[in-house]
This record gives sequence, C-alpha cells and structure tokens, in this order.
Amino acid sequence: MKFGIFYELQLPRPWQEGDEHRLYLNALEQIALADRLGYDHAWQVEHHFLEEYSHSPSPESFLAAASQRTRQIRLGHGIVQLTTNHPARVAERIATLDLLSSGRCELGMGESASITELEPFGVAMENKREIFEEAVRALIPMFKDGPSEHHGKHFDMPLRMVVPKPLQKPHPPLWVACSQLETLAKCGEWGMGALGFQFVSADAAHAWVHAYYNAFVKRQKKLADYQTNPNIALVSFFMCAKTDEEARERADGDTFFQFALRFYGQSTDRRRPPAGTVNMWDEYNKWKKANPEAHAASLRGGLIGSPETIRRKLRRFQSSNIDQVVLLNQAGKNSHEHICESLELFAREVMPEFQAAHPQLLQWKQQVLNREIELEEIDTSAFTDRYGGTMKAISPAADARRVQAAE
Repeated sequence: MKFGIFYELQLPRPWQEGDEHRLYLNALEQIALADRLGYDHAWQVEHHFLEEYSHSPSPESFLAAASQRTRQIRLGHGIVQLTTNHPARVAERIATLDLLSSGRCELGMGESASITELEPFGVAMENKREIFEEAVRALIPMFKDGPSEHHGKHFDMPLRMVVPKPLQKPHPPLWVACSQLETLAKCGEWGMGALGFQFVSADAAHAWVHAYYNAFVKRQKKLADYQTNPNIALVSFFMCAKTDEEARERADGDTFFQFALRFYGQSTDRRRPPAGTVNMWDEYNKWKKANPEAHAASLRGGLIGSPETIRRKLRRFQSSNIDQVVLLNQAGKNSHEHICESLELFAREVMPEFQAAHPQLLQWKQQVLNREIELEEIDTSAFTDRYGGTMKAISPAADARRVQAAE
C-alpha cells in the first residue's frame, strides 16, 4: 500500500500572535520531511470559517509552497470545494499547481458538509450534490487543449481558453471525498478515486473496498469525459512512538479532532455555534475530564502505538486491499517535534514492508478491473450496523452538553 499524510491545519484556542504563521511553517517543514522519507502523498483540505477545526481556506497556496520544498511526494487537494468555487478558477489553480510541482498534483473534489461554509457562498445543503455534479461537467473540458464553454443551471461559462493547462495529460488524477457508504459507491460509479474521510476499522475497510470496486467495475457511469482513477484511500489517526503508552500520550490531539468533528456535526442543521462564541479546546477538556474511559478508548483506535503495534494493525488493513492509508498526525495540540519524530520512526521501521508489497496489490486490482476476481457484494442496508469506525468510541456533543448543565 501507499501512505499519505493529511492536513486540516488545526489550531485550538487560545490563539496567540504568531500562532498561524508557526502552524503553516511547521506543516511545510513536516511535508518536506515526509518527502525526504519517501511518503507517497500529502493531502490538504479546504475549509472556511471553522475556527479551531481548520485554518486551511486556500490549499492551492499552501500546496504551491510545498511544491517548492519537495521533489517526489504527490500533492493532493483533499478536497477542493466545487460548491464554493467557480469551475474556471478551479481549473486555473489546479493546472498552475501541476506545473509548479512538475506534474505531482492530485485533484480531490467535494461538496462540503457544513451550512456554516456553504451559506456565505449562497449555496443550500439540499442542492449541493447537483452543483457538484454540474461543476465536474464544466471543469473537465477546461483541462483539454482548446477553448471550452458550459451553459447550465448553476454555471454559465462563455467560450473561453482556460489557461494554463496541466502538465499531466489529460488531467491530474481525480478523487472524491466520501464519509458514508452512499458517497463511496458514487465514487466508484463515477470512476474516480475515493478519499475516505471516515475513521473505519480494518474490518470495515474490507467492506469499503468491496463496495467501491464493485461499483467501479459493475455500475460505472462517469459524469464527463475524463480518465478514471481506480483507487481508495482511507484516513486514520496516527502517532508512532517507541511504546504504545508514549504514542497515546503524544496523540491527544487526535481525540480533540474527533471531539470537534462530532460536536459540530450532531446539530440537526449542521450549523456550528455562532462565530467566536465557543472555546472548543475548553469544551474538549471538560468532556475529557468527565469521560476518561471514552477518551482512553479513542486513543486505542487508529494507528497509534509502537512500530510493532502499528505494523500489526496495518497488516489487517493490507489484507483488505486498501490502496492508500492517509495518516492524520497534525491535530489538536500535537507538537511539531512529536509529529516529525513519528513520521521518521514510522518511515524507518514500518513503511518499507508495506510499500514493497504494493506491486501485489496492483496485480490484485488489475484482476478485479478485468473481472477475473469476483468481489463480495456489500449489503448497504446493514453496513451501518455491521461496521463502525473509531469515532463511535465517543459521543462528545451530548457529553459536552451534560457537562455544561452540571456546571
């Protein structure tokens, strides 16, 4: 399998002068280190207005800076929000990054799942999927030689020559963000790579892989004329240290990541609290104090532990034929020093075994795509009940409300 690293650029309160500058410089240093160590991908999100959760509204700027500090690592948008960006601007930025990186750009696309992000751009939750699909149809022709035009419900683009054009032909690899089985199957149907932003177990990974490749092979219906990208990548919390105990001590930010994601996601209208009114780091520490067992359980999940512990967990993922595991290390207040040490230890003691086995995965994948191997069809109605991820270890929104009530 391949390995990526993943960046939300989290910055919990309290905020001090210079914190954002340091956050960006540290992340760029970490990606440069990952490039030297032989990691395969670096993925960067696009989020808007999400305060402590993500300070990454302009991934094209960040990845362009990373392109000048690296030589081999693939630089991925994980993802570009097609609902809040005009397709022509996306095409221009992606092509520019592809040129600056000498053809190392990966184009992950998504809709956004938050009304806090969509509302200021005039986008409603109920029609974001159709906006996304139309944006893909408008975007892809812009990568081709010659001018293009698009006249649709949400975008009206007169005939124009969109420049520059990407170095990779016909375009950089296409991916779609997914956190639910329904979207995962859509990725396969669309013939695009699946960026799985759900923190699933190794057992669940087997189901995700089968659901994706069955859709890709048997029910493919592309949105436009583009080159397919049969790949599935799953994000996992990550911290590698000499012992399991040390890794868990250093990975507290991973639990903050889960807490913030669940806290904001459980509102029925997916609306975050009013801007500037919640100190999420304080809320997290209240929850952690009131729920020590749940906090400890969350740190036992993911790829958190010694090299031997992580190796054992990865072998289970490997048996599911995952193409790429994306390691989430920059979260909460995880320190720059510990993140770098984790990347180095993992690259030295764990990563080579799994990267060396990647040709066998490619052989299996080719047999699946050729219909030489028949995969189990997944019962989607039973998926939620049968398979779960590490995020189910905590229910912070309800717990935080109980802590507030008790005070």
